Amino acid sequence: MPEAVKSYRQVQAEETRIRIARAARGLFAAQGYGATSIDAIAKEAGVATRTVYSAFGTKREILSLICDQWLSEAGALERADQVFAIEDPVERLQGAAGWLTNLYAAGFDVVLIFEAATDESPETKALLRSKLAGRNQVMDAMIASLEPELRVPLKQAQAVYRALAAPGVYQELVDESGWSPEEFETFVADSLHRQLL
Repeated sequence: MPEAVKSYRQVQAEETRIRIARAARGLFAAQGYGATSIDAIAKEAGVATRTVYSAFGTKREILSLICDQWLSEAGALERADQVFAIEDPVERLQGAAGWLTNLYAAGFDVVLIFEAATDESPETKALLRSKLAGRNQVMDAMIASLEPELRVPLKQAQAVYRALAAPGVYQELVDESGWSPEEFETFVADSLHRQLL
């Protein structure tokens, strides 16, 4: 079935949403999610405050789009499929380390925004939990795909990968200690290999 052609108005509305989300991402990273007002986002995006409300309704919806854009820009789903297609267990673990590193390198600011927003409303917490659950499902599936090769129980192996993926680990090594993303990837791959196979 051919794709429906979008009207000029629909294209314009999408572009406005993207501009608002980009403005919000910068402000959330600089000022914090809770401290950033809809008015400030509107001013940064160059639109009226009512336009932000009309396009999103809440800051939480803006945060959701920011996350979706980040995952899309990182090619998270496509890269995960590539990891699952790797047959050699050691190379698949290296692929899993590369997937995680690419995700963080493409938008660690979003990860930090999410961490800072965890003190917000129950609805925002639920959104963040659902986004994190999606990431964890992919990570757990990567490790589960190697179950016959694992030398530790599956749940333990999955916990090791999630522990290495804790944002604080990437922040300490890359942001604070000056490691390159490539060095982080090698560290994760070597740690997974040593601990799991």
